[in-house]
Amino acid sequence: MKIEFKKVPQNPKEVSYEHASVKIEGTFCKISQSLVKIDAVLQGNTDIDCSRCGVSSTILVDEKLDFLLSDGVYSNTESKDLVIEMENSLVDFDEIIQSELDSIKSDYYICDNCLKDGDDFEKEF
Repeated sequence: MKIEFKKVPQNPKEVSYEHASVKIEGTFCKISQSLVKIDAVLQGNTDIDCSRCGVSSTILVDEKLDFLLSDGVYSNTESKDLVIEMENSLVDFDEIIQSELDSIKSDYYICDNCLKDGDDFEKEF
């Protein structure tokens, strides 16, 4: 789902959108000419590979999303908020969900079998 920055309302608007077995629910609104605020929750399931044995598992995703989207390059270095720069003047919820899933998958994940094993080293096959 894509929405042009100029069409984002200033009053919080509800969003509920599903992509890749994960659902984003919450609100979004324009807080300035080039900034959109997202307050949402990302929930669902995704596959992830164990960093130790390489076996793929399905994990539950339940992440709070609280950030700003910038229409182009964001230059305010004093902001304490997480700011994501978007291209083409579009708020792209598919891209937001995929980016969050990629971030989760890049974390160091250990499956239940490896946790039970108690081995401190990665396995080589």
